[in-house]
Amino acid sequence: MKIAVYCGSSFGQDPGIQEEARQLGSWIGTQGHTLVYGGGKVGLMGLVSGAVLQAGGTVIGVIPEFLHTPALTRTDCSQLIVTADMAERKRRMEELADACIALPGGTGTLEEISEVMAQLKLGQYDKPVLLLNWHGFYEPLKQQLQRMTAAGFLPADCLERIRFVPDVREAVTCFSQHL
Repeated sequence: MKIAVYCGSSFGQDPGIQEEARQLGSWIGTQGHTLVYGGGKVGLMGLVSGAVLQAGGTVIGVIPEFLHTPALTRTDCSQLIVTADMAERKRRMEELADACIALPGGTGTLEEISEVMAQLKLGQYDKPVLLLNWHGFYEPLKQQLQRMTAAGFLPADCLERIRFVPDVREAVTCFSQHL
């Protein structure tokens, strides 16, 4: 399975999420899955991709040309795809992946997973969508999506297909159900 991981290019302040990122990468690599991610070597992106590679797994990095620099790019990816811009990067990651998960991150992570959720609603994305709700990180987003459903803006079946999981252990269980 090719799993797209959306996450921060910074580490965040919680060492627990850093460990979760490593665990997710290690599981992807040891189970023979492929990581599809933003191509960076910094922050949570670096931790996930490094753990996949350390576990002997396959890593596909997808990075826009303007971010493709020695300071930011993981050059030891199994495959590195350089795109013209962020829009092409998101499109390529969605096309390549069989499932996706968003770890805690900033506005870029939120924008990427929001794009996936919009495609899900429009019937253009029919793959598992998970959000790692580590210590309630995505709880406000979950509540907003529930509010959208209650107000008639988001179909209930769409909301049901977006899984909020508390940790990597539960994410692994969800992914394993789709193998």
